[in-house]
Amino acid sequence: MQARVKALTMMEVLFPRATLVRDVLLVLTFTAITALSAKVAFQIGAVPITGQTFAVLLTGALLGSKRGALSMITYLAIGAAGMPFWFSPTTAPGIAAFVGPTAGYLIGFVPAAFVVGLFAEHGWDRRVWTMALAMAMGSIVIYAFGLTWLHVWLSRFSPESSALAVGLYPFLAGDAIKVALASVALPGGWALMNRMGRR
Repeated sequence: MQARVKALTMMEVLFPRATLVRDVLLVLTFTAITALSAKVAFQIGAVPITGQTFAVLLTGALLGSKRGALSMITYLAIGAAGMPFWFSPTTAPGIAAFVGPTAGYLIGFVPAAFVVGLFAEHGWDRRVWTMALAMAMGSIVIYAFGLTWLHVWLSRFSPESSALAVGLYPFLAGDAIKVALASVALPGGWALMNRMGRR
């Protein structure tokens, strides 16, 4: 059986010259985009609603698995080093962010970007339904890490609270909107590039 050829990500098509400088700039650009998206935050409890998850999943889809994950590792490393105003306004700065209620979600950014990027490398970002599935899978990865740690944190600091009630149910509607937006935007971007002769 012939092995499937890896599909190019959108950034690889837009910036086709594969160099270390290109990759570093892409990783750092999407690291910064993730940090900026963290400023879109609404506190509704121990876990805020932010634009971070949308940026994380788009990073994976646009950069691919390895660069997407590396961008999230860079994001977490800069935040852990104490960069002010880096995480969401309600998240503790520096290393303290990794012992608070949202620590699991932050760690989940890395595998989530990798998973979505892996799907994009198989062409899933070029069709609405496959892009929706890839984004949903990335969201599940974030929740798997986030809810696991949140359950541990709540059992110590707020044992009467449910991790699902605090860290899942309030976010489902917003996540559905994010998935819908990405499911239209990415295939739409590919369709536009195809019309312009860039595949």
